[in-house]
Amino acid sequence: MDTIPAVLRAAAAATPDREAVVTPEVRLTFAELLDRSQTFSRAALASGLQPGDRVAMWGPNTAAWVVAGLGLSSIGVILVPVNTRFKGEEARYLLDRTKVSALFVDDGFLTELLGADPVLALGNPDVQVIRTSQLDAFLQGASEVEVDTVEKAADAVLESDPSDIIFTSGTTGKPKGAVATHGQSIGIFRTWALTVGLREGERMLVIAPFFHTFGYKAGLLACLLQRATCVPMKVFDVDEAVRTIIAEKIDVIPGPPTVYSSLLEHPSQLPPIRLAVTGAAVVPTALIARMRQELGFQEVITAYGLTECCGVATACRQGDPDEIISLTSGRAVDGVEVRVLAETGQPGEVLVRGYGVMTGYWDDPEATAEAIDSDGWLHTGDIGVMDEAGNLRITDRLKDMYVVGGFNAYPAEIEQVLVRHEGVSEAAVIGVPDERMGEVGKAFVVPRTGADVTPEAVVDWCRERLANYKVPRYVEIVDSLPRNATGKVTKNDLRNQ
Repeated sequence: MDTIPAVLRAAAAATPDREAVVTPEVRLTFAELLDRSQTFSRAALASGLQPGDRVAMWGPNTAAWVVAGLGLSSIGVILVPVNTRFKGEEARYLLDRTKVSALFVDDGFLTELLGADPVLALGNPDVQVIRTSQLDAFLQGASEVEVDTVEKAADAVLESDPSDIIFTSGTTGKPKGAVATHGQSIGIFRTWALTVGLREGERMLVIAPFFHTFGYKAGLLACLLQRATCVPMKVFDVDEAVRTIIAEKIDVIPGPPTVYSSLLEHPSQLPPIRLAVTGAAVVPTALIARMRQELGFQEVITAYGLTECCGVATACRQGDPDEIISLTSGRAVDGVEVRVLAETGQPGEVLVRGYGVMTGYWDDPEATAEAIDSDGWLHTGDIGVMDEAGNLRITDRLKDMYVVGGFNAYPAEIEQVLVRHEGVSEAAVIGVPDERMGEVGKAFVVPRTGADVTPEAVVDWCRERLANYKVPRYVEIVDSLPRNATGKVTKNDLRNQ
């Protein structure tokens, strides 16, 4: 059966002694992971939690998060992961919205959210607060529940049961909670693992946070499915990442483009790494070439997805030519349909339909109806171009496109040109008001280490390669770009500067 507890038990039965989760604090085999997760399940049942209850998870990528998350999922509890960069008011919104029964929280986040009085701050005396520092006391309750009871609870979890509510980033308003089922979560990431080529027994460095679909599902769940070793990082630090890659003999690194840009700027020589899986609105072609040549990745796969479709819609395939991997996000994965609302080769909104599309936004039928039409198509809000073979190239978000004197300008296209400059490491483009043209482009450019890049040189570079209306009117040289916890550039922060 395609449920999280079924996959966990299958992995423990097949490879009990293989390492499942490795952190600086603990190393757990699959058998140990199952045992600890079942202990958490027993404690959760003893505390009064029931199938269908929502439990918020607020903390960094740790073994404790993994054990708690799997233990709760195994008794039918619905996980509500909370963005680790949220402030108290933002986190409280998620807790109130989903009416959580409990909050599993790392002590480092507790004061930010709850202050001195958790009950008063949450406004609900029935909400349990399970702190990591008090976890041992919580787990003592496991003695009140037999293992057989947990096994029966795990057997009762259905593929159609909700497994998690993962909230969108909320860049255009309040975050919305996308609901996914056990069957969707397991089914789509089995497809993802097979498509990108994650192999049994490999070791994956999981940099993306567990509160995000990519970290939790492409990281933890995909590793369970393939019986691979999950090596999570609490926070991305390039020095620590390099040390971990070498010490843990990492085979696979999924992540946003900024991860690989940081590794490229690091002075250490990395051993060859088999597989990188990346994706974003912009994956610079120059970056992929450098990943192969300078970082030694044997395979680089680009993919596309969003929270509302469990994070997976398209992916390149192993063996695809470099131009497909560099310039597109590949084709629809098995069982998923993707189309563009435009003629072949022309930009239009990307639509997705299939078994990975969310069941809806939590407790928000109006927003659900706006996102998913009567034929089951998810309207992504992304702009893309599809070739005759079905390969999708994401050109931008609808909201990021700006109009220069009546011509549509897509920042992603301009950013691709900017990062091909030998002195440019990263770039972001936004539209800014202009009295004559309505809007014009402004580029924020991060130079490569040791490069001397001027705004004038950047503009000249663009003039040689872009139509005049696409050339940024303004260029600002910056040390770094603002990003959210998943590595995406937060263009609202650039607009508000």
